[in-house]
Amino acid sequence: MKSSNIGGQAVMEGIMMRHGDVYSVAVRKPDKEIEVKVEDYKSIIKNRKILRLPIIRGVFNFIDSLVVGTKCLMYSATFFEEEEELEKRKALSGEEREKQEAKKEKEDKVLMTATVIFSVVLSVGLFMVLPYLLASLLHKVGASEHLVTVAEAFVRVVLFLSYMLLISKMQDIQRVFMYHGAEHKCINCVENGKPLTVENVMASSRFHKRCGTSFLFFVIIISVIFFLGFFAIVPIKTMWLRIVVRILLVPVIAGVSYEFIKLAGNSDNGAVAFLSKPGLALQKLTTKEPTPDMAEVAIQAVEAVFDWRAYLEENFQQTQADGED
Repeated sequence: MKSSNIGGQAVMEGIMMRHGDVYSVAVRKPDKEIEVKVEDYKSIIKNRKILRLPIIRGVFNFIDSLVVGTKCLMYSATFFEEEEELEKRKALSGEEREKQEAKKEKEDKVLMTATVIFSVVLSVGLFMVLPYLLASLLHKVGASEHLVTVAEAFVRVVLFLSYMLLISKMQDIQRVFMYHGAEHKCINCVENGKPLTVENVMASSRFHKRCGTSFLFFVIIISVIFFLGFFAIVPIKTMWLRIVVRILLVPVIAGVSYEFIKLAGNSDNGAVAFLSKPGLALQKLTTKEPTPDMAEVAIQAVEAVFDWRAYLEENFQQTQADGED
């Protein structure tokens, strides 16, 4: 399977798709029409050479994804504001409306920044620091630091799987997971050489090796390997220092995880495919089968940023011809 280098995420009643230096957001509005917005993708790092460095690029790509993803989520939410709030805005004069919108834009930027920071802090605290603090309770029964590190690995995996299972049961997020499935199906459709039609998208797999769920899985597993190896070589006895080291290693872990996901998305190697299976299995929790109208949204999001016909012609000439007969 030839990678298209398309990536995306589900938003409220829609999908964001990114390809190269541009991304789109397609949203099914309350009136059932599809609104598509296209913007240039601007990385927080302007130096392209840095973004080509293995591992380091993964750190900045992760941050960029958080920023763009949060921005797109907030944009999609604007279509579902309370009717009372919309009526108030419509009642304003042109000048007052401009001032109100400028004020809201500033507030949204502050909220987006706060959301990204909070998300990072919460994730690090919940999956990197908390497991160690819980495992450290074993010191009270005389456990060695090495045993605590092993127990920490177990607690981290259990916490992560419990978290994924919990959010998969939330009623409010079910439609988001359906759009997540539509996003994957759309990318799989193109990357398997099929024309981008609703029928072909619906028949495609909802699981993809480059998914963010798989990325998070590898972050957890690689963190277990890193911490077990690091603290076996560098025995640090002070608790606060061990916590600091864990936090400092997070960017490295994210960078290594990114490289594996990137490799998985561009490789059909048997070993890589085998290592990708747990992440794909987790996607059973974070993706659901979409409806055809969700597939339509996904198709419009892709077509806004990616020429899939040219891609098929270049990589799947015979497949494309067969699909158009």
